[in-house]
Amino acid sequence: MNEIKVFGHRSPDTDATASAIVWAWFINNHREEIATPYILGNINTEAEFVLESWGATIPKILDKVTAGDKVAIVDTNNLDELFENINDTVIVSIVDHHKLSGNLKTNLPLELVIQPYASTMTVMYNIMNIEPEYLPREIAGLMLSGILSDTLEFRSPTTTEDDIHLAKKLAIELNVNISEYAQKMFNAKSNITHFSATELLRMDSKIFDIKGTQMRVSVLETTNPNLVLEKYDEIVAAIPEIKNDDNVEHVLLFAIDILKEEAILLIPDNETKKIAEESFDVEITGKTLTLPGFVSRKKQILPALLK
Repeated sequence: MNEIKVFGHRSPDTDATASAIVWAWFINNHREEIATPYILGNINTEAEFVLESWGATIPKILDKVTAGDKVAIVDTNNLDELFENINDTVIVSIVDHHKLSGNLKTNLPLELVIQPYASTMTVMYNIMNIEPEYLPREIAGLMLSGILSDTLEFRSPTTTEDDIHLAKKLAIELNVNISEYAQKMFNAKSNITHFSATELLRMDSKIFDIKGTQMRVSVLETTNPNLVLEKYDEIVAAIPEIKNDDNVEHVLLFAIDILKEEAILLIPDNETKKIAEESFDVEITGKTLTLPGFVSRKKQILPALLK
């Protein structure tokens, strides 16, 4: 069986996990090819809640790909977030909403769709051209969840009118109250009690080259940032291991308070303090830095670090 393996980035969040399922469904049912969704690591508690809510099965973890495998990539186009040998596979499609990284290569033409929306789901909707009333309930529910997760219920500056419009259409068809459902999603995401510090640092995390320095920038979106701050010492103790394993010079962790719409950056050492003061034009005296209005790594945190 020459299946198409469908997957998103490492440290799969709700959008990456649900996008793999939705895209595999579309390939199977509307392109009449065989496709299977996968994840590249354990999913977070919000994604678990979403899949359970809509009766979707958690995809199997894919631990490797081999030369000649047919793959479809969703919610990323960045080699650093995929398998090292991904360029040896046959990439048949990339569906994404992030900037073009330019480090994936193919020997054959492929379907490449990158559009500037907050969620991969909005991009997929434009490709599939299937209205919500004709979608299976499970698929519509996953699409709504992906949008609400990546937009933080429309709070993120990445949110577009198209994201909002599609989410509302899906919610009407599903008979779902957006605010009530989003609150349940965020409450599930906030339950971090059984995760280790290392897992928290990798849960929603990406490595960037920032002014010639490799940095892992992690975010934890939560309705209760105190749960993160209570693990402060444990998280700080885990940072050297992350630096060593990932060959990065700095690890920055931002706890995103969804309700207050602000970010809290942990300041574990003088190096992080210096980076934060230069990036955000502040003077830091404590072990954390609160950044009012900051909720997006892509639109707010990363541009500040790069300036």
